[in-house]
Amino acid sequence: MYMSTTVFRGTVILPSGLLPQGVVLVEGERIVAVGPEREVKLPLGATVIDAKEGYVSPGFVDIHTHGGGGFDFMDGTQEAVRVSNRVHARHGTTSIFPTTTTGTPAQLVDMLDAVESVRHDWNVADGARIGGVHWYGPYFATEKVGAHPKGYERNPDPAEYGPALARGIIKTATCAAELPGAVEFCRVARAAGCLVTCGHSNASWPEMAAVYEVGMRHVDHFWNAMSSTDSIRKRLNTPQRGSMAEFVLYHPEMSTEVIADGFHHAPEMLQFAYRMKGSARLCLVSDCSRALDTPPGIYRIGHHETGEPFENNGTVGVLPGTEKLAGSIFPMEHMIRVMMRDTDAGLAEVIRMASLTPAELTGLAKDRGSLEQGKLADVVLLSPDLFVQRTFINGVEFKQSVL
Repeated sequence: MYMSTTVFRGTVILPSGLLPQGVVLVEGERIVAVGPEREVKLPLGATVIDAKEGYVSPGFVDIHTHGGGGFDFMDGTQEAVRVSNRVHARHGTTSIFPTTTTGTPAQLVDMLDAVESVRHDWNVADGARIGGVHWYGPYFATEKVGAHPKGYERNPDPAEYGPALARGIIKTATCAAELPGAVEFCRVARAAGCLVTCGHSNASWPEMAAVYEVGMRHVDHFWNAMSSTDSIRKRLNTPQRGSMAEFVLYHPEMSTEVIADGFHHAPEMLQFAYRMKGSARLCLVSDCSRALDTPPGIYRIGHHETGEPFENNGTVGVLPGTEKLAGSIFPMEHMIRVMMRDTDAGLAEVIRMASLTPAELTGLAKDRGSLEQGKLADVVLLSPDLFVQRTFINGVEFKQSVL
């Protein structure tokens, strides 16, 4: 069977560092060789794609994102999934984890149905490949719901999450650690092969320890909708207890993520997170709403009919009439540029946080997340100033004009 051969040439971004004058040799949908151009035998007739003064990067893996192009995954339609995934693909995301929020049980089932349908019939024209669903809402603490739809948060219910996890499409599962039933939810989600996380939570150290014992190893968007020593003291009185932040920083096995959009965190906070957890335990995520690539205006987080209104002010999502944050409006490539600007992490480490690290945490690193022999040819060409020029998924170019 004939297989197309493509050579990507430029400064190749590897987990170990930058490879100037490097090449990535692709046959069909797989990478067959990576190395200095002078050392890799290039077949005659191969298509050569030159990054010139830019970079050859692995595709980005976004494990926490809610939509784009005017759609939220919670809209529960195939159109919402495809448009969102296409918008993210043109910004360099090649593997995506459609993320739920608070909503009705029926809305959550519709969301899973839509994602599952698109994944079943997926091709590159559909945009970013679906790595799995991030079951994020609805198991939030009421006082930490934040900008998500209020009144739909609830305690984990086996009658709801049991069938959902049994479908096999959920690969990341979030629950506030202090909720009744949280320990059992985390145990079941871990047994189902999920990355088990804690988020939108006012949990104390002992409550975090209880879910840690059954497999919780990750915390969603560090510092956002998280407990603090002060919030826990207000909830549990004295003695003052450790919060989620202290728990994550104390345990080397714990990983977390940051929304590096320039509005959620000041530079010193991004630098602190990077220094404390390192590039192998810190992910970049977009936490992007439906407002990605849309004009300023009022939109909804969650379902288009029942979701919480928020304002896209052109720089970040905020609750209308306030400065309270309501998610990001930017994709992964923006997070990479901000992380480079605001921290002393090198480019290889920043790209690792956007690709290999999330792939490792979600069990996908065998065939994606880095430019290595045998892996899928998910390749992004970056300009010298780290803007996405072209996106290739499975060795096939995603046409950015397709929406």
